[in-house]
Amino acid sequence: MLESEIERRAGARVKAAGGLWLKWVSPGMAGVPDRILIAPGGRVVFVELKQERGRLSNLQRWVRDKLRGLGCDVRVTHSLEEVL
Repeated sequence: MLESEIERRAGARVKAAGGLWLKWVSPGMAGVPDRILIAPGGRVVFVELKQERGRLSNLQRWVRDKLRGLGCDVRVTHSLEEVL
């Protein structure tokens, strides 16, 4: 499944459950995860979407590790099932 299709379907499910599925655009800083998922109850998860064989770039790995070091929940997903 294409990354864009995973993103679209996951967004629909998150919204149907009452959450937010925000596109993260960060001018001046590349490598940030694709989406910020805010679930009912206040849980926040940063989500990087990849195709089945997609890999993180070095910069994406650095950002992931930095966010995790700050205590953030960061997920790298390769399928719709992993997102859900």
